[in-house]
Amino acid sequence: MTQPPDAEARRAVSPVICYPNETLATPDLALYAKARADAVKVAELRVAPRDAGCFRAPAGHFFRITSVEGPQVGDLNLWAAEDLDERFYSGKTRALHGTHITRGERMWSSFPYLRPMATVVEDTLEWYGIDAFGGSVHDVIGTRCDPYTHNLLAGGQYHHCCHSNLTRALADETGLPLHEAERHVHDVLNVFMCTGFTRDTGQYFMKASPVCPGDYLEFFAEIDLLGALSACPGGDCSAQHSSDVAVCHPLLVEVFAPAPGALDGWSSPAPNGYDRTHGRGPIAGRAG
Repeated sequence: MTQPPDAEARRAVSPVICYPNETLATPDLALYAKARADAVKVAELRVAPRDAGCFRAPAGHFFRITSVEGPQVGDLNLWAAEDLDERFYSGKTRALHGTHITRGERMWSSFPYLRPMATVVEDTLEWYGIDAFGGSVHDVIGTRCDPYTHNLLAGGQYHHCCHSNLTRALADETGLPLHEAERHVHDVLNVFMCTGFTRDTGQYFMKASPVCPGDYLEFFAEIDLLGALSACPGGDCSAQHSSDVAVCHPLLVEVFAPAPGALDGWSSPAPNGYDRTHGRGPIAGRAG
């Protein structure tokens, strides 16, 4: 169609941030750093290439994801440890913080809970920023590679997509049948993955991750957490994923416990305060 005479004026309208986040509670990074200084490692998990594993991080603990042998991206799911219905909400995290997250930003949980699950306290790739292509690291825009999209676009049955890896890991950890565990697998934080959107078509792109052995992303667990991490079959995602072609490496997860009293004054966040009446009066069994 022919563009209208005021097309440029319409394009020139200034954008408005949808969710101004100045009123969000600011994490006490100084307190977290003080607690981390004397924390001791209490658990670790080595995630094999093209596979996934689960770990637990109680509230007030720290967990670190490290590249240990070569450039590798990981797909991270988080749940409340005792309630799989409360899970990481990548879309709301994106709306509150942006397409990629780094130090001082948080992973938020799903409705009706909508509270911080984990806070990023250290990021050795924070220096990367946003490159000339619009790419950045640790995205909350990609969903996770999965066997359904692979089948749709390429045919065949590929079982080591991150979705399947996370499903197997959660089933093994919880004892749930695969089909029930799969319902709890959700959109991920793409740890170390370098992504963005093309300027011309708006398509989601990936490029070689800048991660090197020794780089890590570390979190503070705001609530009791069950996590699952998949070492993506795309390796560093420089070419393709959902295949056995890419060179892949393991990832290391470590959990650290703070010393007694190190977090005095801190408390785990409560679920969101919205009354859930949705304009229809009090919910049965809840205070109105």
